[in-house]
Amino acid sequence: MNLKKILKDRILVLDGAMGTMIQKHKLEEKDYRGERFEDHPHPLQGNNDLLSITQPDIIKEIHKAYFAAGADIAETNTFCSTTIAQSDYHLEELVYELNYQSAKLAKEAAREFTEKEPHKPRFVAGSIGPTNKTASISPDVNDPGYRGVSFDELTTAYKEQAKGLIDGGVDLLLIETVFDTLNAKAALFGVTELLEELNCDIPLMVSGTITDASGRTLSGQTANAFLVSIGHIPLLSVGLNCALGASQLRPYLQVLSRESDSFVSAHPNAGLPNEFGEYDETPEMMAEQIEEFLKEGLVNIVGGCCGTTPAHIKKISELAAKYSPRQVVLEKIIV
Repeated sequence: MNLKKILKDRILVLDGAMGTMIQKHKLEEKDYRGERFEDHPHPLQGNNDLLSITQPDIIKEIHKAYFAAGADIAETNTFCSTTIAQSDYHLEELVYELNYQSAKLAKEAAREFTEKEPHKPRFVAGSIGPTNKTASISPDVNDPGYRGVSFDELTTAYKEQAKGLIDGGVDLLLIETVFDTLNAKAALFGVTELLEELNCDIPLMVSGTITDASGRTLSGQTANAFLVSIGHIPLLSVGLNCALGASQLRPYLQVLSRESDSFVSAHPNAGLPNEFGEYDETPEMMAEQIEEFLKEGLVNIVGGCCGTTPAHIKKISELAAKYSPRQVVLEKIIV
């Protein structure tokens, strides 16, 4: 199924938060370990990506819940599945398997719903998170020239992650929650190099994050600067997610919508976190704000990030069906 044609015809819906849904299960250390990692010498609770191996039924059911709510695209449970992020748990050697198994689970769920509803094919986006390190900013205030990770290290890590996702069957690769565009450039370099080696053509999505009311990424870029800095790579879509709620994200989406010749995506949080780190916006509250995106014709892909659930995605999906997608100069888009 040609994604470019579908995006020309209608707004596609991305799924919601994986972590929010996992938290509802109130899993303990033993649940994360399963039998296989029972004797692992380091704590594993909180390593949500590992659940694709130790609790696959939970992860697959989350994907199915989002598809049932109306999502067209599910993200794999791989936000932290790089050697860099997994080093916190001393599970670097598991990275290929994490990505492969996560992609496989999501793809199984997607096929199940596509077979039931062939008029509404479901897709899987391989989630590639930013890692827990930044290539542009020193983590040591006393040594501004120091970097916790190099461009080459990031490139290698992202390339390894992408190989597992591709072998697992993803339809798209989503480099998301970009707070440092140099990290994203490393991801794009590694992924495009891998695609050339594999003689493979998989659409790429990039989604940045505006960290606060300054309207900039953590590494200091405005939305427009972010767009320009990744403009050398042919992308299916560029967008914004996380950090802010829908209403706070809107002015920066307006910039991307005006300036980008790719499709535009948005998957905001369910508002800003409260003092307990929780998200208070109900599906109805969030949908009301997202409807403003749709009325203005700002987006082609819309979904949810932190704090969102299938109930949020159901409301968003119902709204998305009522509006036309943002119009794009399609011949500039390479899929």
